[in-house]
Formats: sequence, structure tokens, C-alpha cells
Amino acid sequence: MRSFRTEIENPVVEKDIIELEKKIRLFKEGKVDEERFRSLRLARGVYGQRQQGVQMVRIKLPYGKVTGDQLLRIADVSDEYSTGRLHITTRQDIQIHYVSLDRTPELWAELEKSDVTLREACGNTVRNVTASEIAGIDTDEPFDVSPYAHAVFQFFLRNPVCQEMGRKFKMAFSSSDKDSALSFIHDLGFIPKLKDGERGFKVLLGGGLGSQPNHAELVHDFLPSEKLIPFIESVLRVFDRHGERAKRLKARMKFLVQGIGLEAFLQLVEEQQLALSYQTYSIHTDDFEKDYGVLNKITVPEVSIDDEAGYKAWLQTNVLPQKQDGFYAIGIKVKLGDFYTDKARKLAELVKKYASNELRLSLRQNILIRDVKEELLPFFYSQLAELGFTSLGYNSTVDITACPGTDTCNLGIASSTGIADVLGDVLVNEYPEYLNNKDITIKISGCMNACGQHNMAQIGFQGMSIRQGKLVAPALQVLLGGGVLGDGSGRFSDKVIKIPSKRGPQALRVLLDDFKANAKDESFLNYYNKQGKKYFYDFLKPLSETDNLVADDFVDWGHSKAYVQEVGIGECAGVVVDLIATLLFEVEEKLENAKNALESNAYADSIYHSYTVIVNAAKALLLAENVKTNTQAGIIKQFEELFGDQITLEVPFSKFVYQINKNEPTESFAKKYVADATLFYKKVDAFRKKQIEHEVGK
Repeated sequence: MRSFRTEIENPVVEKDIIELEKKIRLFKEGKVDEERFRSLRLARGVYGQRQQGVQMVRIKLPYGKVTGDQLLRIADVSDEYSTGRLHITTRQDIQIHYVSLDRTPELWAELEKSDVTLREACGNTVRNVTASEIAGIDTDEPFDVSPYAHAVFQFFLRNPVCQEMGRKFKMAFSSSDKDSALSFIHDLGFIPKLKDGERGFKVLLGGGLGSQPNHAELVHDFLPSEKLIPFIESVLRVFDRHGERAKRLKARMKFLVQGIGLEAFLQLVEEQQLALSYQTYSIHTDDFEKDYGVLNKITVPEVSIDDEAGYKAWLQTNVLPQKQDGFYAIGIKVKLGDFYTDKARKLAELVKKYASNELRLSLRQNILIRDVKEELLPFFYSQLAELGFTSLGYNSTVDITACPGTDTCNLGIASSTGIADVLGDVLVNEYPEYLNNKDITIKISGCMNACGQHNMAQIGFQGMSIRQGKLVAPALQVLLGGGVLGDGSGRFSDKVIKIPSKRGPQALRVLLDDFKANAKDESFLNYYNKQGKKYFYDFLKPLSETDNLVADDFVDWGHSKAYVQEVGIGECAGVVVDLIATLLFEVEEKLENAKNALESNAYADSIYHSYTVIVNAAKALLLAENVKTNTQAGIIKQFEELFGDQITLEVPFSKFVYQINKNEPTESFAKKYVADATLFYKKVDAFRKKQIEHEVGK
């Protein structure tokens, strides 16, 4: 495991990977608690999957951008450490499965050679920053949001403000008012705006899906771009301090905003201003400018198209004009987000030689080739056809989104990929008019957590189970009436009816046939509004009957054996249980981080590490007394009440901690706060040792 140490140029990354290797070893030796170890590996993109003994590894690709060289590296890693299959997620990541835990450090080291990371792809961290895959080429965009998404990714990667929050935190940048990145379902969503020639963003806060979907609230009509990162940091500081940590289902940002109210939340955000790393933060965009003059000089190979009808249909459904004259983007519809390394390598070489060496993965689990000059379109069609990458219907109704479901996910209740596969066949074979229909989207999730975004689609399906006496069959909740309205507005689907999963295809047929017969030149959403939920419930109700189930109804899609409902423990957003000794051990590590950051002149980082030292040390003593610690703010309050007279400081404990909000991140304060954190930790450690001696003496 040591051979990769000298091959990584970035010492911070090298230290991170070595730390993972060390913690794996300590875990195997029984020296690190399993729950605590889970938190560490999740923050490094290593996620337990449904099958025992292997891991899913999530590769973090900010706003879905991947170069040809990076894709080649990912393909090499997948072949060496996994199965050669690459899975595109609805957050523009790539996942590989069936990886041995012991090999994850070296896998990570290999990826970092091409500047690809696993860091904070899972766990209670800032997840992958997503963006419209057409950002930078969108004919409707006021400006390219890619540099801003990239800057946010870079600034908060390994940032101490967001390493151990109560839950995950998601951000998205749409390229225009069409809101194709779905800002309204994110913890923070951004839509680009121009005001008197100045760049800025419309900002939405507190959105989310899951079992209780919530529309994000508007907090800024126009936030100047140099205020973007300071505002995000303020929000993350509040979420870290006040967000729920014990009740997992109530720990997302949306519940914090609902609980204290938007006005009170924004007041807490305002109180963070003095402590921020930067009051303004300029984001440079020069590196994102492409030389289209050079791209125009690419030699066009001779090619003949035998299937002219197929080529014309492909141009209509899969090719998008760019805002750059004479250039086009090509959409590749990737069935269920799965493709393989042999095709990935050929695709990588294609874009390196004949485009701008860049792909974008989409929120609908597809691939977008960018910057193809018009004369090259016939050549690309012929090359992509050889790879099986010319299936019609990119971003159309037939382009169904689905999470992995019971294939690999611990939380999956019923198969989502299996039913998606079948519904796709129904559409292509029976409803070809939907090959280029953008009005209806179909999304499927294997459980209520909505990784397939089923509850914001015009037609959605959620994996469930249904009973007939003592027997259990896979089922689907049918949801209707969701969608993107634009400019930060959207709507969530209504739960209409639950049906046995094997009747999903017929449910889709009934819905589409009714729409065709009765809608009058109106969108599906308008038609749904006009008819109302009960109308759809009534004609779907015969499909929900369970007294006439047959043997096949008890076998899920893609399976040959009888369905068994098996739901494990989800990890991706899990809240860990801290043992006192492990927590204090990690406090020592965080104290070392604070000192290292101070020596590197990273004063804001040092201060936040010191803050975490103080809070976690206090938490350890509260846990020793079996005191519930729901939030960091609660820890501070409870510690002062219980231990204020026993662990004496020059000022009350709350005032001692909240120095962080009263001082700018200067060198002098960073030094003082490190000294304060060190002093407090020594006092806590001494107090805990006396407790243990007393307990042993009993």
C-alpha cells in the first residue's frame, strides 16, 4: 500500500489516501469502532453495497465534467479494481461496484493521477456540485455557470466547515431560467442572472426530495457572483452548528429551515459574516474559454451514411445546436446510466481527437459530447453507431431515469432498473411518438429516498411492497403531476395509487392512451391539473386489486425467484454513533489539523478546526453522561449547564466557544483559538480520566 505515496504530487491528497489506508488497517485490527469507521470511509466515497464484503465506490465529477484522459483513467481503474461497468448517477457522478475495501486506497491513488477524486462523494458532507450539462453552450444562458460550480467544488473540498455535518448537503447550478439543474429541489440552488451587466445568481434554499419533498425558498433575487462563496460558507456554518444530528430523518437542511423559520435562519447566516474566510471571493473564468478557431481546423474524415433516415432522426432527437455558431452537442442516451469500459475508451479517444476533449454527464444519467463542428456530425454518427450509442430519444420521454434499486443498494425495496427496462421497451415499440417528446418525463426510485427523483416527474414510480395474505409481492407507487416550471419553480407529484409491480407497463399504457384520447393540445401537467388526482385514481384502480394476483406477480422484474423484501441499513446519509474514546481520539487529530492549518497561514480553516475540537470534546463528556446531543448549538448549551461549574474557564462556556463569531479570521485570533482549544481539550481529557478512575474504583 506504500508504493503510491511518492507518485502523488499533492501532499494533501497523499496524506488523505494514507489516512484511509491507516484507518482500514486499524478497523481490521478492531482498534476503530465500526460506526466511526463508516463515517470516515463514506466521506472518501466508499459505500457499502447490498452484497456483503464488497464496496461501491463513487467517483466525484463536479458538474459532470470529465475529460477524455480522465475517462481513460476511470476505465483503467474499473477494469483493475471492479467489473468494467460504469454507472452514471443522477448527480453526475460515476459509480463502480464490487470493490474490495482493502484496495480502495490504491484505487483512489490511481484516480488522483488524472485529478479525479473520491473525497466527499458520500457521507455527511457537501456532495457533488451539479450543473446543467449544457452550461457553457446553452443558447439561452446569460453566462457560463461552469466556472462558478467549479470554484464552489474546489473551495469546499476538504473544508473543515463541512466535514462532519448532520446530513449531506447538495448544490446545483442551472444554466438558464429553464432550470434544467433542478434548483428547487436542492439545499442550495442557483440560477444565473445579469443585472446592469453584472453577473449574479438567483438563490434558493432548503429544497429536497425524499419521503417529504420540499420546495426550496427564495432567499436572493440577485446575489452578486463575488458574494457566492461567502454566502454558501455562512449557510454551511449555520447548518453544521444548528442542524439535527440525532434524528436522521429530520437532519436535512429543509427541516432546519422549517423548524426555525426562514427569517431566523437568515439572521443566523448574517451573524457568521465576521468569521468568514472571505468577505468577497472573485471567481476567474478565463480557464473555461475554448479556442473555437483551433476546433474549426480539425480534419473531417470521409464517411458515407447508409441509413439516411436513421441519421436524420438522430439529428432531430440527439443533436443540440450550441450558442457557438457552427458547433453542436451530441446527446448519448445511456440506458439506465450503465456503460462499459471498452466503449468508454473509444469514446474518450473520439472526443480527444475530434472535439474539445470534454464530456459532460447529465442529471438524467446520460453523456453529452460538446463542441463538435457541423461538418463532423456524419462522422460522429458513424462512430457512435459502432458503439451502440445512437439510440434515439436523448432527454425525451423514452429516456427513463432510474436509481440502482435492489441491484446493489441496501435501501432498495423493489427493482427500479428492471421496471425501467420494460417501460422503455413499451415506449419504443408501442409509442414511438414519444422518442422526441420533452413534455413528459418518467423517473423511478427503488424506495422513498428518491435517488431516481420519482416524486418530481410528470410520471413517477416508487418501489414498494404489497401483501396478499402472508405473501409479499413487489409493488409500485404511481405518482403523477410533478415537473419543472422554470426560474426556480417546480412542483411535486401526487401519490395516486399503489399497484403490483408487474402491472407497471399496463399502468403506463393506460395513462398514455387516456392522454392521447382526451388531452386537447395541452401539456401533460395542464391536463393533469384539469382532470384532477381522483380522475386518474379511478381509471388506475382496477390495476391495484390484489385478490387476483398470480404466481408471476410475486417475482420482481429482472429476477427468477420469488420476491423477498430485504432492506438493509442505508449508509450514504447515515448518522453515526460516536463512542467516547473514539471521539476523543479524533479530537486529538482535529487539534493537529488546527495547528497544521495555522502553520500554513490558513487561519479560517485553523479556527474552524479549533471550534470542532471544542464542540466534540464537550460532546464526549455529554455522551458519558448519556445526554442526547442533537445539534452543536445544543451541545454548547447543555455542556454549560452540566459542566460549567466543574470545568472552569475564564468566561462562560458558550462565550468561550462563540468567539468564532466575534472575531475576524486573523493570525492572532487563530493562535489564541488554537491555544484555547488545546487548553479545553486537556481539561476534558483530565476530567474524563478521573471519571474512568472513579468508575474502576467502584
